[in-house]
Amino acid sequence: MDNQLKLKSPVPVAELKDVSKLYGQGEATVKALDRLNLVVNHGDYLAVMGASGSGKSTAMNIIGCLDRPSSGSYRLNGTAIQELDDDSLADLRNQALGFVFQQFHLLPQATAIENVILPMIYAGVPAAERKKKAEEALERVGLSDRMNNRPNQLSGGQQQRVAIARAIINKPALLLADEPTGALDSTTTEDVLNLFDELHLQGITVVLVTHEDDVAARAKRIARFKDGKILETKNKF
Repeated sequence: MDNQLKLKSPVPVAELKDVSKLYGQGEATVKALDRLNLVVNHGDYLAVMGASGSGKSTAMNIIGCLDRPSSGSYRLNGTAIQELDDDSLADLRNQALGFVFQQFHLLPQATAIENVILPMIYAGVPAAERKKKAEEALERVGLSDRMNNRPNQLSGGQQQRVAIARAIINKPALLLADEPTGALDSTTTEDVLNLFDELHLQGITVVLVTHEDDVAARAKRIARFKDGKILETKNKF
Protein backbone atom coordinates (compact mmCIF):
# COMPACT_ATOMS: atom_id res chain seq x y z
CA MET A 1 0.00 0.00 0.00
CA ASP A 2 1.33 3.42 -0.89
CA ASN A 3 2.01 5.71 1.99
CA GLN A 4 -0.48 8.56 2.07
CA LEU A 5 0.56 12.00 3.20
CA LYS A 6 -1.76 13.65 5.67
CA LEU A 7 -2.18 17.24 4.67
CA LYS A 8 -2.52 19.62 7.58
CA SER A 9 -4.89 22.56 7.47
CA PRO A 10 -3.09 25.87 6.97
CA VAL A 11 -2.27 27.78 10.13
CA PRO A 12 -4.92 30.49 10.70
CA VAL A 13 -3.84 34.06 10.03
CA ALA A 14 -5.24 35.12 13.42
CA GLU A 15 -6.38 32.92 16.29
CA LEU A 16 -7.66 34.22 19.63
CA LYS A 17 -8.33 31.62 22.34
CA ASP A 18 -10.13 32.57 25.57
CA VAL A 19 -8.81 36.13 25.28
CA SER A 20 -9.80 38.53 28.05
CA LYS A 21 -8.73 42.14 28.41
CA LEU A 22 -9.06 44.06 31.67
CA TYR A 23 -8.53 47.75 32.28
CA GLY A 24 -8.22 49.35 35.70
CA GLN A 25 -8.01 47.70 39.11
CA GLY A 26 -10.31 46.68 41.95
CA GLU A 27 -13.84 48.02 41.77
CA ALA A 28 -12.83 50.17 38.79
CA THR A 29 -11.90 47.13 36.68
CA VAL A 30 -13.53 47.04 33.26
CA LYS A 31 -13.60 43.79 31.28
CA ALA A 32 -13.34 44.89 27.65
CA LEU A 33 -13.07 41.31 26.35
CA ASP A 34 -14.46 38.23 28.09
CA ARG A 35 -12.87 34.89 27.04
CA LEU A 36 -13.16 35.75 23.36
CA ASN A 37 -12.57 33.08 20.72
CA LEU A 38 -12.06 34.04 17.09
CA VAL A 39 -10.32 32.46 14.10
CA VAL A 40 -9.48 34.27 10.86
CA ASN A 41 -8.32 31.94 8.09
CA HIS A 42 -6.29 32.73 4.98
CA GLY A 43 -8.47 34.28 2.32
CA ASP A 44 -11.16 35.30 4.79
CA TYR A 45 -13.10 38.56 4.57
CA LEU A 46 -14.55 39.29 8.00
CA ALA A 47 -16.65 42.29 9.01
CA VAL A 48 -16.66 43.15 12.73
CA MET A 49 -19.69 44.99 14.05
CA GLY A 50 -20.98 46.12 17.44
CA ALA A 51 -22.01 49.16 19.46
CA SER A 52 -19.50 51.40 21.23
CA GLY A 53 -18.17 49.53 24.24
CA SER A 54 -18.90 46.11 22.73
CA GLY A 55 -15.22 45.14 22.64
CA LYS A 56 -14.67 45.23 18.90
CA SER A 57 -12.03 47.99 19.03
CA THR A 58 -10.15 46.21 21.82
CA ALA A 59 -10.22 42.99 19.81
CA MET A 60 -8.89 44.81 16.75
CA ASN A 61 -6.09 46.36 18.81
CA ILE A 62 -5.05 42.89 19.97
CA ILE A 63 -5.33 41.40 16.47
CA GLY A 64 -3.25 44.33 15.22
CA CYS A 65 -0.58 43.75 17.90
CA LEU A 66 -1.21 47.23 19.29
CA ASP A 67 -2.20 45.75 22.66
CA ARG A 68 -1.78 42.46 24.52
CA PRO A 69 -4.40 40.21 26.16
CA SER A 70 -4.69 40.17 29.95
CA SER A 71 -5.22 36.40 29.66
CA GLY A 72 -5.71 33.81 26.96
CA SER A 73 -3.59 33.45 23.84
CA TYR A 74 -3.28 35.12 20.46
CA ARG A 75 -1.34 33.73 17.51
CA LEU A 76 -0.66 35.79 14.41
CA ASN A 77 0.36 33.66 11.44
CA GLY A 78 1.31 30.93 13.92
CA THR A 79 3.42 33.16 16.18
CA ALA A 80 2.36 33.48 19.82
CA ILE A 81 2.49 37.22 20.47
CA GLN A 82 2.58 36.81 24.26
CA GLU A 83 6.05 35.29 23.87
CA LEU A 84 7.47 38.33 22.05
CA ASP A 85 9.17 41.38 23.50
CA ASP A 86 8.10 44.83 22.31
CA ASP A 87 10.73 45.08 19.56
CA SER A 88 9.89 41.63 18.17
CA LEU A 89 6.20 42.47 18.32
CA ALA A 90 6.79 45.68 16.36
CA ASP A 91 8.74 43.71 13.73
CA LEU A 92 5.93 41.16 13.41
CA ARG A 93 3.36 43.93 13.12
CA ASN A 94 5.29 45.59 10.30
CA GLN A 95 5.83 42.32 8.42
CA ALA A 96 2.47 40.59 8.86
CA LEU A 97 -0.10 43.39 9.08
CA GLY A 98 -1.39 46.24 6.97
CA PHE A 99 -3.57 48.98 8.45
CA VAL A 100 -6.20 51.23 6.88
CA PHE A 101 -7.84 53.88 9.08
CA GLN A 102 -10.83 56.19 8.76
CA GLN A 103 -8.66 59.34 8.74
CA PHE A 104 -6.00 57.98 6.32
CA HIS A 105 -2.99 59.00 8.49
CA LEU A 106 -0.85 60.06 5.54
CA LEU A 107 2.23 62.25 6.02
CA PRO A 108 1.04 65.66 4.77
CA GLN A 109 4.37 66.83 3.35
CA ALA A 110 5.12 63.56 1.58
CA THR A 111 3.91 62.63 -1.90
CA ALA A 112 1.72 59.60 -2.51
CA ILE A 113 4.69 57.50 -3.56
CA GLU A 114 6.75 58.65 -0.57
CA ASN A 115 3.91 57.65 1.78
CA VAL A 116 3.79 54.19 0.21
CA ILE A 117 7.58 53.78 0.36
CA LEU A 118 7.75 54.46 4.12
CA PRO A 119 6.78 50.95 5.40
CA MET A 120 9.41 49.41 3.11
CA ILE A 121 12.10 51.49 4.80
CA TYR A 122 11.09 50.07 8.19
CA ALA A 123 10.96 46.57 6.67
CA GLY A 124 14.51 46.88 5.31
CA VAL A 125 13.56 46.63 1.64
CA PRO A 126 16.60 47.65 -0.47
CA ALA A 127 16.37 51.22 -1.73
CA ALA A 128 16.66 50.10 -5.35
CA GLU A 129 13.41 48.11 -5.04
CA ARG A 130 11.26 50.59 -3.12
CA LYS A 131 10.28 52.99 -5.91
CA LYS A 132 9.35 50.21 -8.33
CA LYS A 133 7.23 48.38 -5.74
CA ALA A 134 5.52 51.63 -4.68
CA GLU A 135 4.70 52.49 -8.29
CA GLU A 136 3.20 49.02 -8.80
CA ALA A 137 1.09 49.35 -5.62
CA LEU A 138 -0.27 52.76 -6.66
CA GLU A 139 -1.07 51.43 -10.12
CA ARG A 140 -2.88 48.54 -8.45
CA VAL A 141 -5.21 50.98 -6.64
CA GLY A 142 -5.72 53.15 -9.72
CA LEU A 143 -3.44 56.09 -8.87
CA SER A 144 -0.70 55.82 -11.47
CA ASP A 145 -1.36 59.47 -12.41
CA ARG A 146 -1.24 60.81 -8.82
CA MET A 147 2.04 59.40 -7.54
CA ASN A 148 3.70 62.78 -7.00
CA ASN A 149 0.69 64.52 -5.45
CA ARG A 150 0.65 65.37 -1.76
CA PRO A 151 -2.42 64.47 0.35
CA ASN A 152 -3.90 67.99 0.15
CA GLN A 153 -3.88 67.63 -3.64
CA LEU A 154 -5.95 64.43 -3.48
CA SER A 155 -9.63 63.76 -2.83
CA GLY A 156 -10.68 61.76 0.23
CA GLY A 157 -11.14 58.64 -1.86
CA GLN A 158 -7.74 59.07 -3.48
CA GLN A 159 -6.12 59.53 -0.06
CA GLN A 160 -7.73 56.30 1.13
CA ARG A 161 -6.41 54.52 -1.95
CA VAL A 162 -2.90 55.74 -1.09
CA ALA A 163 -3.44 54.41 2.44
CA ILE A 164 -4.53 51.04 1.03
CA ALA A 165 -1.49 50.90 -1.27
CA ARG A 166 0.72 51.65 1.75
CA ALA A 167 -1.06 48.92 3.76
CA ILE A 168 -0.47 46.19 1.18
CA ILE A 169 3.04 47.19 0.08
CA ASN A 170 4.79 44.61 2.31
CA LYS A 171 2.36 41.84 1.29
CA PRO A 172 0.84 41.45 4.76
CA ALA A 173 -0.79 38.25 5.93
CA LEU A 174 -3.73 40.32 7.16
CA LEU A 175 -5.22 43.67 6.16
CA LEU A 176 -7.02 45.43 9.03
CA ALA A 177 -9.42 48.22 8.10
CA ASP A 178 -10.98 50.35 10.87
CA GLU A 179 -14.04 52.23 9.56
CA PRO A 180 -12.24 52.77 6.23
CA THR A 181 -15.23 54.48 4.59
CA GLY A 182 -16.33 56.54 7.60
CA ALA A 183 -14.98 59.81 6.17
CA LEU A 184 -16.13 59.22 2.58
CA ASP A 185 -19.27 60.08 0.62
CA SER A 186 -21.47 57.30 -0.75
CA THR A 187 -19.98 57.27 -4.26
CA THR A 188 -16.40 57.20 -2.99
CA THR A 189 -17.38 54.55 -0.41
CA GLU A 190 -18.55 52.31 -3.24
CA ASP A 191 -15.25 52.79 -5.08
CA VAL A 192 -13.18 51.93 -1.98
CA LEU A 193 -15.32 48.89 -1.17
CA ASN A 194 -14.93 47.67 -4.74
CA LEU A 195 -11.18 47.91 -4.23
CA PHE A 196 -11.40 45.82 -1.04
CA ASP A 197 -13.43 43.26 -3.01
CA GLU A 198 -10.72 43.14 -5.69
CA LEU A 199 -7.94 42.73 -3.11
CA HIS A 200 -9.85 39.93 -1.42
CA LEU A 201 -10.37 38.15 -4.74
CA GLN A 202 -6.62 38.42 -5.28
CA GLY A 203 -6.05 36.47 -2.06
CA ILE A 204 -5.65 39.16 0.60
CA THR A 205 -7.20 38.36 4.00
CA VAL A 206 -9.32 41.26 5.26
CA VAL A 207 -10.81 42.13 8.67
CA LEU A 208 -12.94 45.25 8.52
CA VAL A 209 -14.59 47.13 11.41
CA THR A 210 -17.74 49.02 10.50
CA HIS A 211 -21.01 50.38 11.89
CA GLU A 212 -22.65 50.25 8.46
CA ASP A 213 -24.74 47.23 7.44
CA ASP A 214 -24.19 47.88 3.73
CA VAL A 215 -20.41 47.93 4.22
CA ALA A 216 -20.50 44.72 6.28
CA ALA A 217 -22.61 43.08 3.58
CA ARG A 218 -19.55 43.00 1.29
CA ALA A 219 -17.74 40.58 3.63
CA LYS A 220 -17.90 36.76 3.64
CA ARG A 221 -18.51 36.63 7.40
CA ILE A 222 -19.91 39.02 9.98
CA ALA A 223 -18.98 38.85 13.68
CA ARG A 224 -21.22 40.87 16.00
CA PHE A 225 -19.75 41.88 19.34
CA LYS A 226 -21.59 42.55 22.59
CA ASP A 227 -20.25 42.89 26.15
CA GLY A 228 -16.77 41.72 25.20
CA LYS A 229 -17.96 38.58 23.45
CA ILE A 230 -19.01 37.58 19.96
CA LEU A 231 -22.79 37.47 19.96
CA GLU A 232 -22.90 35.67 16.64
CA THR A 233 -20.77 34.90 13.61
CA LYS A 234 -22.72 34.68 10.37
CA ASN A 235 -21.34 33.21 7.15
CA LYS A 236 -22.58 35.06 4.07
CA PHE A 237 -21.90 32.35 1.51
